[in-house]
Amino acid sequence: MKRLICLNTLPIAAVLIMLAASGCGRDDVKVYKVDASETVATPPPAQATATMPVNMPDGLPVPDNSGQPKLKYTLPSGWKEKPLTQLRVASFEVSENGKTADVSVIPLGGAAGGDAANVNRWRGQVGQPPLDDAGLQKLVETIEIAGQPGQLYDLAGTSPGSGDALQILGGILHGDDTTWYFKMMGDADLVQKQKSAFIAFLKTASFDKATAPAAMDLGQLPPSHPPIAGMNSSGTASAAVAEDKPAWTVPADWKAGQLAQFLVAKFVVSGSGDAAASVNVSQLAGDGGGLLANLNRWRAQLGQPPATEADLAKLPTIDATGVKATLVDFTGVDARSGKPARLVGVVLPLNGQTWFYKLMGDAAIVGRQKDALVKFVQSAKYPAGK
Repeated sequence: MKRLICLNTLPIAAVLIMLAASGCGRDDVKVYKVDASETVATPPPAQATATMPVNMPDGLPVPDNSGQPKLKYTLPSGWKEKPLTQLRVASFEVSENGKTADVSVIPLGGAAGGDAANVNRWRGQVGQPPLDDAGLQKLVETIEIAGQPGQLYDLAGTSPGSGDALQILGGILHGDDTTWYFKMMGDADLVQKQKSAFIAFLKTASFDKATAPAAMDLGQLPPSHPPIAGMNSSGTASAAVAEDKPAWTVPADWKAGQLAQFLVAKFVVSGSGDAAASVNVSQLAGDGGGLLANLNRWRAQLGQPPATEADLAKLPTIDATGVKATLVDFTGVDARSGKPARLVGVVLPLNGQTWFYKLMGDAAIVGRQKDALVKFVQSAKYPAGK
């Protein structure tokens, strides 16, 4: 008998080191008996920021996550559910003969600091030194996660504190505007024994489409709490806060699409048959994790290898709102559909925030709409201070 679990957890931004487990279990978990795979109603992906504390204060409000996508999976035999901690949408424990391993699933918005930073953080947890991009590329294995190409890292070492043998299996999946982290960490022998079950778990994962996200009132945060990416001055955060939305001149053939978390706006452009492309607009605090990390997140969506810092210098720029915005344009294969696709993106830093405009889909449609995207970006009138 399987179970359906509705999870309401807090979508709080956190430093990258908080991808590991931390403090406050929830007591509002509702469990229902069904004859289907486990389904988790996920909260909005949290934004990782450098200003967030390691431990979040107790008593924070639980937002309405009814509009969020559902993560479905089949629970491997022997895995037991654990109370959720701050950023997790799923949490499990595996034990055998006194040995234990912890499994977590955490979504973060955007590039979440980049794969290199997160994998090197994991390496530090097993007492291994950081590696450069070339070294990390030698460790990565491409596997299937939720029907899409994902990355698997198998990291072994010892606990810096106890000296016990530890192993981490880390799965990373780059979505449209979210990076998903699937992690098993624990006794090295047990984790190695559970590797096939962990990979099978990743393959069974799937995501339901989200409805338009609801607003999340985070106004009860303590006065001393640092600002959270995506939250407006009144303490209300949502994927598309009306007062934060620029005024654009929208092309006549762009149709409003269904919003997802962290999107300020979405449009769909249709072609003949089922050919289509979409325009996503999102806004992140600061540099949003950095130009390179976000470019490589986009490149991963089309099955392209990561770019380097040297490649950034070759990217063209456009003038937008009196500042220079970076323009990217490349083709590949859409990891979700398996079809050839093209992506044109504009990254615009403005007033301490970064705006991301992404046109992606059928290559012919994207080619025809490239100039329209540039004019759309250049037409933007941002609210004061935005």
